[in-house]
Amino acid sequence: MSSTIKQCMDLAMGIDGALAAALVDHRNGMCLAQIGSGMNLDLAAAGNTEVVRAKLKTMEMLGLRRGIEDILITLSDQYHLIRLLPAHPGLFLYLVLDKTKGNLALARYKLGDIERQLHI
Repeated sequence: MSSTIKQCMDLAMGIDGALAAALVDHRNGMCLAQIGSGMNLDLAAAGNTEVVRAKLKTMEMLGLRRGIEDILITLSDQYHLIRLLPAHPGLFLYLVLDKTKGNLALARYKLGDIERQLHI
């Protein structure tokens, strides 16, 4: 089954503990879609684009050829998940998850499911 960007954003917000989600183009740092509240997702998209670029550059310098599945940033009360989308080069899903309400393993699994469904 394939899903539109809007449907995928809704699915991301259906993950237990989800506070916000975005679809981001890391080639230019632009937020293509966003949902949720509590933070400036345009600013988060731009900042996380720098994280992705830095990691990709480091991997290239190290000669690592495998792709990145996801990047996890752990805050005292939140998880920030960045999931690269190999089927849609240059894009990543960004999910902000409340640590007390969410399950990190389940969130990673569900983001993978959303990735497979996304049709652009």
